[in-house]
Amino acid sequence: MIELVALDMAGTTIEEGGAVYDALRGAVVGRGGTLTDEDVAPWMGADKRQAIRALSVMASGEEPDDATVEEIYATFHDRLLASYRESPPRPIDGVPEAFVALRSAGVKVALTTGFSADVHGPLLETLGWDAPATVDAIVCTDDVPLGRPAPYMVFRAMERTGVTDVRRVLVAGDTPRDLQAGMNAGALAVVGVGTGGVGLAELGRHRHTHLLASLATLPELVAEL
Repeated sequence: MIELVALDMAGTTIEEGGAVYDALRGAVVGRGGTLTDEDVAPWMGADKRQAIRALSVMASGEEPDDATVEEIYATFHDRLLASYRESPPRPIDGVPEAFVALRSAGVKVALTTGFSADVHGPLLETLGWDAPATVDAIVCTDDVPLGRPAPYMVFRAMERTGVTDVRRVLVAGDTPRDLQAGMNAGALAVVGVGTGGVGLAELGRHRHTHLLASLATLPELVAEL
C-alpha cells in the first residue's frame, strides 16, 4: 500500500541535540526581549523565517520587517552551523538501516525539513546523505510557498518521487506540525516519532494514525500497512 515515506529530518531521522532551537532562540533574543523553551516549542518543525517573525513578536512585542527577519535568520544560520561543527549531528540509531530496508522493498524515501537549503545542505553533507544515493528526494522550505502545517512539502515529495496517490503515502515526524502537515495532506498514515524533543505523550494529543518510539521499526509498520 505504501509507495512513499516522507520523513522529517532533525529529531526524526537525525540527532542534533536540539541545536536548531537553541540557535533560533539565541538569534531572536539577541535583538531584544526574552523567550522560554515553552515559547519556542510550538515552532518546532516550522519554516524558520516564519518562526523568527512570530517569536520576535513574542520576545519584544514588535513585528519585525523583512530586513530584520533576514538579519535574524543570518544570525540563526551562523549559530546553527557553528554548533554543528562543534557537535556534528548523527543519524538516529536504526534510521540508515530503515532507509535501506524500505528502498529495498520498493518504497521511496523522502526527507522533508523546515530548514532552507543553506542549512540542510551542510547538515546532509556532514552525514554523507544525498539523493539519490541515500534517499529518493529532499524537500525543504525553499521548495514550497508555505511550510508546515501546510501539506505542500508532502505534495512536492510526491512530485519528485513520481507518487500520485496520497493514500499511498506515510508521513512521519517528531513534532505536532509534522503530524498536522500529514493530516492536511490526506496521507494514509501519519506517524508521530518519539526521538525528538516533544515526546509521544504530547504527540498523542494531536491527530495521528500511529506512534513509534523511533523510525527503526518503520519498515515493519510499512509492511503491515
